[in-house]
Amino acid sequence: MIDIPGDLSARYRVLLDNKDIPVKFRVFYEKWLRYYLDFCHKYTFDPSRQESLPHFIAKLQTKGQSPVYQQQAGHAVALYYTLLQHVLPVTVPPEKPTCPEKDSGRPAGGQGGVRDEPEAARTSTHNDRGKPAPFVDAWNKVIDGLSAEIKYRHYSPKTLSSYATWTRKFQFFCHSRDPHSLTPSDVKEFLIFLAVKQRVSASSQNQAFNALLFLFRHVLKTDFGDHKDIVRAKRSKYIPVVLSRDEIDAVIKYLDPPYDLAAKLLYGCGLRLFECLKLRVDNFNFDTGLLTVHDGKGKKDRSVPLPQTLLVELKAQLQTVIELHQKDLAAGYAGTFLDNRLEKKYKNAAKELVWQWFFPAKTLTVLPDTKERRRWHIHETHMQEALRWASRKARLTKRVSAHTFRHSFATHLLQANYDIRTIQTLLGHSDVRTTMIYTHCVPSRTVKEAKSPLDF
Repeated sequence: MIDIPGDLSARYRVLLDNKDIPVKFRVFYEKWLRYYLDFCHKYTFDPSRQESLPHFIAKLQTKGQSPVYQQQAGHAVALYYTLLQHVLPVTVPPEKPTCPEKDSGRPAGGQGGVRDEPEAARTSTHNDRGKPAPFVDAWNKVIDGLSAEIKYRHYSPKTLSSYATWTRKFQFFCHSRDPHSLTPSDVKEFLIFLAVKQRVSASSQNQAFNALLFLFRHVLKTDFGDHKDIVRAKRSKYIPVVLSRDEIDAVIKYLDPPYDLAAKLLYGCGLRLFECLKLRVDNFNFDTGLLTVHDGKGKKDRSVPLPQTLLVELKAQLQTVIELHQKDLAAGYAGTFLDNRLEKKYKNAAKELVWQWFFPAKTLTVLPDTKERRRWHIHETHMQEALRWASRKARLTKRVSAHTFRHSFATHLLQANYDIRTIQTLLGHSDVRTTMIYTHCVPSRTVKEAKSPLDF
């Protein structure tokens, strides 16, 4: 990453001091300026022209930076412009920039700075007179259209996020050309670039293809052709990491509540991480011993047996949720977060106990528009970090993630001679071939009654 020239760096620090920027934020301001200079060098924008700033902010959006950090970055660059009013524009050195440092001081949110972009996109995205490319607004409308088409089909927010990211990367690869002038050959060149230059995985390459196929068909309304000349990447057969029961117990031992209970449900019920964290009070039926998973992958519902050994802990967690809910009501909070238009259909549903998260977040979230205080569930990154820390403390020699517990659930059921169709139902797989991956480890035989592996 490009360094700030010495004289400019000194004057910039003096300016930060004169503007009363808090000391703890100054390191971030300097990094934003370095990211900005790096961005201008990559895409040959003039760093001294204020017209370059909107392109830089748009780039931060594609990297998943939060609005707070986008605003901070814009302020950092705006202060830089004030310095240029009294001196000649800064000449950026021609060295090839490197990736931003992966240290603990980088701005939070997203993937950090500007990095890993198509080499072809480093050519100019503006004309010889320094004016911005004329189709930036057109691409913004394309992203809005992409969002509308995905929401219209009720695809998941993660699908929208990934498709929008690939669309932005494709935009930079094509130098922000008129989106309606793009052809399938541009897609082929982009995929070749991803495979040859970026060396992305086969799944990422195929995801990029699916995103651009959706873009052409449903947003640009352009005939994509039979795309037979576009080679689809062949995915390697992945054998999942499976933990033994002793290894699972060792990891859970180092987890604090409620992360330990969440990990037990990941393994005991074979849940995906988002399925576990999005559980609500009404998903648990202690009378029948069933846990109902709503809106799983592919918007499918399923029921799995509740581990009998967890009933005491589950009821204790339920009591904790009830007490927290009562305190929230007494404090006048606006309720929990509900999906889609449920709150408009059921006016008081957000404050009802049955709709509360089973794993609520520790703090309330203040909505910026209405200033309402609502409670979200435990964030998935917190759960993932807790699992990484626990696995390091347990000194395991295997890579552990939240999905490892789901793999272990299926494999241990196979070892207990459960039928593959039963396991397919418990996992919520649409195709039994997806479940067949676990047969690489153990054989299976049919049994009648389904139980959780925690009860073996």
